[in-house]
Amino acid sequence: MRFDGITVTVAAIMLAGLSGWAWSEENMQIKSAEPGHKAPLGAHFDGQGVNFAIYSRDAQAVTLCLFGDGKTEKDRYALVQDSQGVWSGYIKGIKPGQLYGYRVDGKFAPEQGWYFNSQKLLLDPYAKQVNGPAQFSEVLYPYSAVGDKNSPDQRDSAPYMVKAAVAAEPYDWQGDRRPEIPWEDTVIYEVHVKGFSRLNPGVPEKLRGTYAGLGCPASIAHLKKLGVTAVELLPVYLCLSEPHLAKNGLSNYWGYNPVNLFIPDPRFSAGSDSRAEFRQMVKNLHAAGIEVILDVVYNHSGEAGAAGAMVSWKGIDCRTYYKMDKRSSYKFQDYTGCGNSFDLRQGAALQMVLDSLRYWVEDMHVDGFRFDLASVLGRVGEDNAYDINAPFFQALEADPVLSKVKLIAEPWDCAAGGYQIGNYPASWSEWNGEWRDTLRRFWRGDRGQVGALARKMAGSPDRYAKRSPRASINFVTCHDGFTLKDIVSYNVKHNESNGEGNRDGSNDNFSWNSGCEGETPDRGVNALRQRQVRNMLMSIAFSQGVPMILGGDEMGRTQRGNNNAYCQDNEISYLPWADTASRRELQDFTARLLQIRRENPVFRQSEFAVGSGGSISWCDRHGRAIADNELDIIGDNCLGIRLRDAKTQRDFLLAMSSESRPINFVLPEGEWQVLISSVGSDAPIRGQNLQMIPHSCYLLVKGI
Repeated sequence: MRFDGITVTVAAIMLAGLSGWAWSEENMQIKSAEPGHKAPLGAHFDGQGVNFAIYSRDAQAVTLCLFGDGKTEKDRYALVQDSQGVWSGYIKGIKPGQLYGYRVDGKFAPEQGWYFNSQKLLLDPYAKQVNGPAQFSEVLYPYSAVGDKNSPDQRDSAPYMVKAAVAAEPYDWQGDRRPEIPWEDTVIYEVHVKGFSRLNPGVPEKLRGTYAGLGCPASIAHLKKLGVTAVELLPVYLCLSEPHLAKNGLSNYWGYNPVNLFIPDPRFSAGSDSRAEFRQMVKNLHAAGIEVILDVVYNHSGEAGAAGAMVSWKGIDCRTYYKMDKRSSYKFQDYTGCGNSFDLRQGAALQMVLDSLRYWVEDMHVDGFRFDLASVLGRVGEDNAYDINAPFFQALEADPVLSKVKLIAEPWDCAAGGYQIGNYPASWSEWNGEWRDTLRRFWRGDRGQVGALARKMAGSPDRYAKRSPRASINFVTCHDGFTLKDIVSYNVKHNESNGEGNRDGSNDNFSWNSGCEGETPDRGVNALRQRQVRNMLMSIAFSQGVPMILGGDEMGRTQRGNNNAYCQDNEISYLPWADTASRRELQDFTARLLQIRRENPVFRQSEFAVGSGGSISWCDRHGRAIADNELDIIGDNCLGIRLRDAKTQRDFLLAMSSESRPINFVLPEGEWQVLISSVGSDAPIRGQNLQMIPHSCYLLVKGI
């Protein structure tokens, strides 16, 4: 063996048989890297060369592989492990843009939680750039898809694997400043990067569906006109589509299947540098006063369970990064419905997630995060029970960077004990699923919802009494489920195009088709649907808490009854930018609602304001004041919410009726006028009587 720059380590030779590495003269030429530093993890250029560092506690050999292009492997370097499990090495002369990956060797014993197989090229968990989108291939399985799952697959995955690229630093942000919008002034617009601009004729064609498209003047003009203050982007981390989608010619459009936590997915890039393009998008949005919130997936990865592909963590150190049941042959513990769950009880996994979050804040300038299936992040102990004081939550509370950004929980997961709405740390806000369901059921006409409606519209003090209204993110629709138009157009889901026999997607939609399933020429049905859409938009705008609108709802977007369009990368998921009178009218209506909210602080109070002396009170359709303990016994599906602005001496009344018959609403004393309504025209007020048509909502004002 030679030791003058080209060497084969004794350990590598001894381990050759452990994973079935097909040794050849070429792959025996493993060079020795210079001693490296264990921190920071990842690949970092210092002007002279690159330091590579990767964590693997259980690996027995780690080899850095350099590529001349996307497929040609030109060099291999052995890295050295330190006492803390970090493998590192320094290579002079390497520059940003260099493509690389890792081969990690050790024991292949799935029943013991080990999947080491050096025939599989692995993506650096700390990589910041790649040479293209991740593509599924059966060669990415650690074992043969049709063979013995206890034996490693002998095929080299490198030709099929996306390659990491050494990233360039630093980046000139040119004075970019965060908008730092207070929570009470925040209006969130949830949207998919591609779907937002893909069909917008106002965006240059080559930029449509990209980060640049979202950050271009035409896109920003729409957001500003609406009056939203933040875009909440569906996942933008590098994503791998599931095998069954690839086989059916579909893809994971939503992106809830990450294989890296640092890389902006090249799927949404107009050019070759997705990171630079993402940063420019952020700069442009910030310059317009719009924040960027990322929907992030730290609960699971795209490697699925034992039967899934092996792209990164599974082959690097499976037992460190994933929750595994030691009592049951190290089976993956699945609290996500996706085959695996990251194990944030482990120091390396927790550090990786925190490093990822800091990177997106400090290096990419995002303003906050919405955590998918956030209850998984709080599961601790041997029993994986949820704990509000879990290490992850405590780490964010104590972090000088992360504690200052917006933190939003999807407060549930897919396993027993996962529904934790109202049970997150004080600094967090939450998607309020109870608010969504209550509003849907009330406007559908369900009985017995008025009491819950009153409390939800007051900011959900029944859930967040120890916090404030801003803890409640109020939404009727989001990416997951029906669009607003579909809520009022379909009684049941229609997901046949997903290729799963319409078995996927929720059956509990609390929707009502207004008398006819799907599209119809019936004018009466369509008028009712338009009114119902406006009813729910008014509810979002004039409720205490933080409003969130699903992108496209202001345009009347439909998914044709599909309530799980995660794999529909087509017009089902894209925003409809056709210039029609109905679209313009609905956009103008939405913008007017948000303008009224913005101009009147009484609709966005920072503290709960119900009860004795509060600025929010309730009345029934007879104009009689209703106490909190009377709300649940109101017989009609009708409620009046009174709001008093002490500074301006203005009074507002939000009259809401989901009755199927006309309602005479007796107004409180004084001269009232309709400010805006879902009816589309001023409603008649005769003396102290407001004539409400079926399923309608009116905002009235006194004291102008």
